[in-house]
Amino acid sequence: MDSTAADGFDTSRFEASRNRLASLAYRLLGSAADAEDAVQDAFLHWQAADRQRIRVPEAWLTKVVTNLCLDRLRSAQARRERTAGAWLPEPLLDGDPMLGPADTFEQRESVSLAVLTLMERLSPLERAVYLLREAFSYSHADIAEILDITESASQQHLHRARRRITTTRRGGGEVDPASARRIVEAFFTAASSGRTERLVVLLADDATAISDGAGLTGTLLRYDTPQRIAAVARAGFKPTPAKRRLAGGTPAVHYALVNGSPALLFVLGGKVVGAVTFDIANGRIATVRGIAAPTRLDRLTEAWRQHEPETPIITQW
Repeated sequence: MDSTAADGFDTSRFEASRNRLASLAYRLLGSAADAEDAVQDAFLHWQAADRQRIRVPEAWLTKVVTNLCLDRLRSAQARRERTAGAWLPEPLLDGDPMLGPADTFEQRESVSLAVLTLMERLSPLERAVYLLREAFSYSHADIAEILDITESASQQHLHRARRRITTTRRGGGEVDPASARRIVEAFFTAASSGRTERLVVLLADDATAISDGAGLTGTLLRYDTPQRIAAVARAGFKPTPAKRRLAGGTPAVHYALVNGSPALLFVLGGKVVGAVTFDIANGRIATVRGIAAPTRLDRLTEAWRQHEPETPIITQW
């Protein structure tokens, strides 16, 4: 095989692993853009490597991507951004290949916005072990090789990660899709019509709402009582001429699934200008997340434009 053919063959081998590597990087970093950068850096490492000496390309690439992501998580810039209280995971539309495997409950849960947020409480190593084991089913022997740690250390990191996530994870189990949709649509109907009392009924007693403030604030906005959340939702969802002017038009509101959770997408001219996601537990809304920073909606918009949406919940918001 000549060098050109060999390079083409090796590139094809890398491309065959790209989606899996991207889904691992996204779970580790919580950002599609950062995940794409990590995978591209891995490709450069792959090109520069003596590939004839790489016995198992998939394992080699997994190790490279994982450690590139860990380097990013440990960087001073990442620590500043993530500890300033201004960070939320980047939302992805269901069906995006970057969401990766979704055959098991553990795989689906590992990419939920709730768990991606909770993983901020883990050390980089704990996060890597948790994801490699729970989402990608690597053995502790394989994880030890990937992370250059012992099998015993891998087991300890997994135990700590599971404990931290399960003790703070709200709800549990999966919600019936039809019920989730009814609850979310009822929430939107009540909020857009100003029915605050109905909103309170739909919210869990310890519900939490989080907003990125459209990227205009230095920290996340948090609301921690049903009454306060209802008031904020009513103010935010009830349409007014001023809001339409601010948005630059009249967005359509669509129901969608984002990272496996029910969501409302505000779409204007084919562009997603806002996403509101919901965690539901025991028939009530436990967490509401509002994401409107344009830089965190680029990939969601790209996927939406390739998507065949249902009829909007409302077309003249």
